[in-house]
Amino acid sequence: MAGVSLLVENKVALITGGSRGIGAETVRLFTQAGARVAFNYRHAREQAETLARECGGPDLCVAIEQDLSSPAQGRALVSAAVRAFGRLDALVANHGIWQAEDVSIAAMSETQWRRTLGVNLDAVFGLVQAAVSQMDLQQAASQQEDPAAAAGGNHGQATGHIVLISSTAGQRGESYHADYAVTKGALISLTKSLSSELAPRGIRVNCVAPGWVATDMSASALNDPRLRAKIVNGIPIGRPASPREIAGPVLFLCTPLAGFISGEVLNVNGGAVLVG
Repeated sequence: MAGVSLLVENKVALITGGSRGIGAETVRLFTQAGARVAFNYRHAREQAETLARECGGPDLCVAIEQDLSSPAQGRALVSAAVRAFGRLDALVANHGIWQAEDVSIAAMSETQWRRTLGVNLDAVFGLVQAAVSQMDLQQAASQQEDPAAAAGGNHGQATGHIVLISSTAGQRGESYHADYAVTKGALISLTKSLSSELAPRGIRVNCVAPGWVATDMSASALNDPRLRAKIVNGIPIGRPASPREIAGPVLFLCTPLAGFISGEVLNVNGGAVLVG
């Protein structure tokens, strides 16, 4: 009996924030599943280039230096990915910033607020806008090449995938991190809005909402014994996730097995969102 595969062969994926943590593991998993992958980095050139080589080199995986803090930069990254591989079939908006230190709303600077919104939300707008335009162009070109298929429509089949990475903070809030929580809540609303708009055109838009994950971004909190005990106490499974445990659901949402899933917020947080 043949096994069930989670392959995305002959597909091109753009994964933001791909040089470390969840993003790096998602890059690895997508390339292992047969995709060609572009990902961005900001400062960690050596780390990013090492990952790209490990995942097959320039024919299969490319690292693109690109800051993401504005819509224009998001659009520029999509353009660079398309130049690298000629098309785009999946966008995973994984990048983001989180201020490790607690900051009350009374003390939060406008600079911190604007920076978090710029990276976590404004850049996603540009990424999605450009990705959708590219996916629409590909669908139009495909229909021109095959008029018979165009006459029959796509019969509800997926022609592109977008996965936005939110958080438990986007659903229940996070005290002293209002800037982060508001951006992640906005991504959930964006997922639902885009699903309604784009599903009829074959583009599936879904969201993965992790809780605590053992990454560089969360290391300062998880390495503090007092904080770690408090964090783990709020996770029914009893531990933070590994990056691969987030990357796996992201990959699934970009495979044909998830072809009837649209507008979903997939909680991958060990049950934490239910007890907070």
